[in-house]
Amino acid sequence: MEFWDIYDENKNLTGRTMKRNDWNMQPGEYHLTVLAILRRPDGRYLITQRSQNKAWAAGCWEIPGGGVMAKESSQEAIQREVLEETGLDVSGIPYVNIDTYRSENAQEKNNYFVDIYTYEFDFKEEDVTIQTEEASGFLLATREEICRFAEEGRFLHFQRIAHLL
Repeated sequence: MEFWDIYDENKNLTGRTMKRNDWNMQPGEYHLTVLAILRRPDGRYLITQRSQNKAWAAGCWEIPGGGVMAKESSQEAIQREVLEETGLDVSGIPYVNIDTYRSENAQEKNNYFVDIYTYEFDFKEEDVTIQTEEASGFLLATREEICRFAEEGRFLHFQRIAHLL
C-alpha cells in the first residue's frame, strides 16, 4: 500500500501520512504531486496518451507525473515518475525551471500542491519506453499541437503549464 505525506498550507510536512488516493483530507491539509515538461532542443515536447483503461480522463494527452510518496522529496519523485512512465532517466539532468501551484477542492476533500519541473535535453524517440499500464502511446509534439489538443479538451493540466511551454 502506498502512502503520501500530508503538508500544511505553507507546504511544510506535518509528520502525518495518508493512503494514496484516500480523499478524506481536512481543510489545510495537502498532498504533493509532480509533473515534468520534457522538451528537446528542437522545441518538441514528450507527451503521453492516457490508457483507455483509466477510470479518469482515458485517452487524454498529458505530461509525465504522479504522486510523491511518503518520505520522498519532490525531486526524487519526478525522477522516479519520469523513469517509470517514459524510460528516460533525468536524474543527472538539471531542471531548467520549477513552478509550483496549490489547488483546493473542499467538496472532494482533495487539496494538493503540484511541482512542475521543466527539463530540456536531447533524447530520441527510440529512447522512450512507455509504461503500458499508464499510457497507450506518446508523441513528440510541438507547442501548437499541444495547444490544439487543449482546445479540443484532450490535454490535461494545460491551463497550469501553458506559460511554461
